[in-house]
Amino acid sequence: MPTIRPSSDLRNKYNEISEFCHKYDEPVYITKNGHGDLAVMSIETYEKLVSKFELYKLLDEGMEAMKENKVRPFRNALQDIQKEFTK
Repeated sequence: MPTIRPSSDLRNKYNEISEFCHKYDEPVYITKNGHGDLAVMSIETYEKLVSKFELYKLLDEGMEAMKENKVRPFRNALQDIQKEFTK
């Protein structure tokens, strides 16, 4: 279940929110006037999330390349790379 806190807690209970985010690796949802406004998380959790998005993007690009037949066997690509290093 998500943790939801009012915006005043950012000012008054910052350390408590910070400790929660680091301990549980999940965001705390901040409301403003009773409506969702922000999601606060540790930098480590944010970096993991961004890394996942980057991986998904690369996987999607690979899947598109496969659909368009823009791929070749790994061995061929590796041989070309090795040729470049031996020049």
